[in-house]
Amino acid sequence: MTNSPYETFETGVRLDVHTARTLPYGDTYRPAYEAHESHGAFGRAHGADGTGGTKGALEATEPLLPRQAGRGGGRRGARRRRPRYAERPEAASVRRLLPQALVVAFLAGGTTAFVAKDKAVELSVDGRPHTLHTFADDVSELLAEEGVHLGAHDMVTPAPGAALASGDEVAVRHGRPVLLTLDGQRREVWTTARTVDGALRELGVRAEGAYLSTSRSQPIGRAGLALDVRTERSVTIMADGRARTIRTNAATVREAVQEAGITLRGQDTTSVPPASFPRDGQTVTVLRITGTREVREEPIPFAVRRTADPTLFRGTEVVEQAGRPGVRRVTYSLRTVNGVRQRPRRISSEVVRAPQPHIVRFGTMDHPPSVRGADHLDWHGLAACESGGRPDAVDPSGTYGGLYQFDTGTWHSLGGSGRPQDASAEEQTYRAKKLYVRRGTSPWPHCGGRLHG
Repeated sequence: MTNSPYETFETGVRLDVHTARTLPYGDTYRPAYEAHESHGAFGRAHGADGTGGTKGALEATEPLLPRQAGRGGGRRGARRRRPRYAERPEAASVRRLLPQALVVAFLAGGTTAFVAKDKAVELSVDGRPHTLHTFADDVSELLAEEGVHLGAHDMVTPAPGAALASGDEVAVRHGRPVLLTLDGQRREVWTTARTVDGALRELGVRAEGAYLSTSRSQPIGRAGLALDVRTERSVTIMADGRARTIRTNAATVREAVQEAGITLRGQDTTSVPPASFPRDGQTVTVLRITGTREVREEPIPFAVRRTADPTLFRGTEVVEQAGRPGVRRVTYSLRTVNGVRQRPRRISSEVVRAPQPHIVRFGTMDHPPSVRGADHLDWHGLAACESGGRPDAVDPSGTYGGLYQFDTGTWHSLGGSGRPQDASAEEQTYRAKKLYVRRGTSPWPHCGGRLHG
């Protein structure tokens, strides 16, 4: 009887592949029917004498395969025929590698996606570049990953929201404050330049021939710096009948005058303040000044104070205190500018004596009624004889005054106040009438006859 593809190579017994016992085989598993096909290899791998491995395999199958009589015949049959079902070694190796290939393919697909997200970009911060790998999708994410914070005056290229691709270059330039004094005008500006020279170019400042308070190569830190720039200007200096035009970056007019070779002496000055900033195209005139000082005493007018007095008739004024002017000492500067005498200029003043006010009392009382027995007399003729008709007349001795030449005692006895010459003409006539009623024409021995014509 011929052997079936499912007979063992040693016993010729049919082998059921569905119920065959699976044996361990190195780092993988094989069915029992594969063990017979690779007897030699299996025995060499597991038997010390080349047969131990085969015997172990056969002994493992003995409960399932009854041993046939005639051990030699079985071996000879095995040598003469190999099972028709035996696999080629290459196919078995491929079948063992298939699961591993599937795992590798799966991992390869994930790696491809992983690599596709990774980008190699160059990030430059304030001129310091470095290449890095990132998974950021845009510039903003990249800067956040690298801890780069942007301020209001910082610049970044490309824009923060721009998408990133491998090979892109991202440049960040931080803003720096500069306290710039340009030709005398101070202001704060911001620049992303890292040196003074770069800042001047960025701000459009012409530095050729200019004065700089620091070197053009001076680096500008994040904290900024103060920078004084004076550009070169053309200034014309007029002095001593001659004009000189110079190119200068002087800080003051005085410095520009000195650069023109002109010396200011004594009180000499310029047509503009010497400490002012010289402007481009400006003309400055030098003023040669000579002069002296003069002290003068000048009067200070007194004030007049008028107060009402109800005891005086209307029209009557009494000087209570005579006014006196004060004295002020004034110092003047007398100058000659470029040979022309100037108007005196007051430079100081002090009060030597304060003025005394002039105090006057004026009457508010109504005029008195006529005096019986005296109204019909010629009082105008008497006044003309006594005083020439002048109410303020005073005799040479100073004893008598007024229209009718009253002495002070008589005037006060008649109800008058102050001096008679200070009272109004109406009041003087009234007091004279009262005196006539008392004493007749005796107070006027030389002119009393005039009263009766």
